[in-house]
Amino acid sequence: MTDGVGSGAVDSGNSGQAAAWNGYEGRHWADHQDRFDALNDGANGPLLGVAKPAPGDRVLDIGCGNGRIARLAAAHAAYVLGIDLSAPMLERARASAAAEGLGNVEFVQGDAQVYGFGEGAFDVAVSRFGVMFFADPVAGFGNVGRALRSGGRLVFVCPQRFDRMDQATVFAAVGEHVRLPDFSQAGGTGPQAFADPGRPRRVLAEAGFVDVAVEEVEGVQYWGADAEDAADFLFGWGPLRHWLREAGADAGTEERARRAAVEAFRGFEGGAGDGGDGGGVRLVGRYWLVSAVRP
Repeated sequence: MTDGVGSGAVDSGNSGQAAAWNGYEGRHWADHQDRFDALNDGANGPLLGVAKPAPGDRVLDIGCGNGRIARLAAAHAAYVLGIDLSAPMLERARASAAAEGLGNVEFVQGDAQVYGFGEGAFDVAVSRFGVMFFADPVAGFGNVGRALRSGGRLVFVCPQRFDRMDQATVFAAVGEHVRLPDFSQAGGTGPQAFADPGRPRRVLAEAGFVDVAVEEVEGVQYWGADAEDAADFLFGWGPLRHWLREAGADAGTEERARRAAVEAFRGFEGGAGDGGDGGGVRLVGRYWLVSAVRP
């Protein structure tokens, strides 16, 4: 199957992202597939509930990573194509699809901003936290729009402002010991690119979409079995490793920061994030569920 599979290179504006996702960060996500899915799976229901992939649909998964959403969509759709910059994560996605016996899903390495998808090749485009890194979001969504048929739907989830996330409490504790970036700046390129709900509305309208809707949703993030486990997972995360290096943190400073994270995570043990009934360390993530239509 090659429906909608074209060709494309990594856009020069995204070369930094390509390097990260094909280096430590991509390998870390691939090696901890289940952990990252547990962190992000709370968004699956809202995303797929609006996208509603149906028999006969051709689905494009943008920034598919380890392929969780692509594989879930494949259980309902005729065909799914997942695209991502990360070779390590795509390797894991293919292995998982094969293990699940899914013959109607393919994965390609490329930049969705410039990839040569077939014109009108898809009925639905979806993304779970994969659209915030376009170097030029209007151009990126314009390219995705061309890949959709007339009347085709785009549905994605992206984070709200960082200070609305439970994890802000943990990062504030770490920040008492290590200088961290200013997470309050929405816009640009990165996780906070669409934290202002007005921005996806403007960008998608400029990219040619209509019927743009932005809805607030919440999802439980499972961080680990207990506070120690959650902190160990956090301190293996690529961006935090980078910030520790940038801050010149020595072993003692890093350990103090990690202990602060442990104490912050303790407040969420036993499922504190979702009412205390889930077990483990569970925080609440707050997202925007964005949908639009190609006219």
